[in-house]
Amino acid sequence: MAEPLVLGIETSCDETGVALVRGNELLVDAVASSMEEHARYGGIIPEVASRAHLEAMIPTIQRAIGEADIDLSEVDAIAVTAGPGLVGPLTIGASAAKALAIGLNKPLYGVNHVIGHACVDQLVDGPLPERAMALVVSGGHSSLLMVNDIATDVTELGSTLDDAAGEAFDKVGRLLGLPYPGGPHIDRLAREGDPAAIRFPRGLTAAKDQAKHAYDFSFSGLKTAVARWVEARTDAGQPIPVHDVAASFAEAVADVLAAKTIAACHKHDVDTLVIGGGFSANSQLREMAAKRCAEAGIDLRIPPIRYCTDNGAMIAALGSAVVAAGVAPSSLDIPVDSSMPLTTITV
Repeated sequence: MAEPLVLGIETSCDETGVALVRGNELLVDAVASSMEEHARYGGIIPEVASRAHLEAMIPTIQRAIGEADIDLSEVDAIAVTAGPGLVGPLTIGASAAKALAIGLNKPLYGVNHVIGHACVDQLVDGPLPERAMALVVSGGHSSLLMVNDIATDVTELGSTLDDAAGEAFDKVGRLLGLPYPGGPHIDRLAREGDPAAIRFPRGLTAAKDQAKHAYDFSFSGLKTAVARWVEARTDAGQPIPVHDVAASFAEAVADVLAAKTIAACHKHDVDTLVIGGGFSANSQLREMAAKRCAEAGIDLRIPPIRYCTDNGAMIAALGSAVVAAGVAPSSLDIPVDSSMPLTTITV
């Protein structure tokens, strides 16, 4: 008997993602992005994103089922991002998923966006082991998760107390006069700079922070330190070594993320680490995590870059996992939750 065919819909921010997954096999992943519409504003405008999702939803669904060469009636379940994310965009996706569930008489599963970022790796590297650690880093999230079962048992060990990693990159990018989003541009510049040129601070790594914030992250102070360093050079009439600033800043972020995550793996006796989310595309984080995991004997799993940004595949993958685990479907009147806790896998 064939495994259930799950259609996943993702609209937490500015990407309209629709994917079809059967078991751990991805059949199609269609994405429509409104990023260019937001670039001129230097950030995501929720109203603009909502309108873009509304316009892209039906064409993206049609493209997905067309590329997979299936009929909507063949779908066995609908999964949709219920949170966290922007309320307007989340509402568009949830409304589309509810309409499909009603029209097709199929079960609906409202799932957690952040956990989806970890689950998508199952489409690449196969099922996760019984216990794994997941670091999800993106524009809005920096979260460390203990995963006992991706479908039913996830515990948040730590999270960002202020700016997420991707958010800090965008702000520093703006400070350096780079286009939005800043992350890819800083990553590109950092490859040509010296990561040891400037010793920027590592937030929440001092001994006094270990008891309360051993697995939490803070990048606001780092962002301020970069701003002050640049201002001091400017006031002194000295040129700004942009490549070295980018490399030293990126090194500080990657160092904190890798150090705290590997410490958590040791503390909880876990030997598999999954890193997901948009910021996991960062080259310094990938290289540093690979090196340190190899030294620590930890199996590192990072999905290809195409799965790091928001996409329907991650939601379909998590939907497939919860269906396989026998989790009860969601109600058709489920709300969206912009601040959904990461202990909530389905609603």
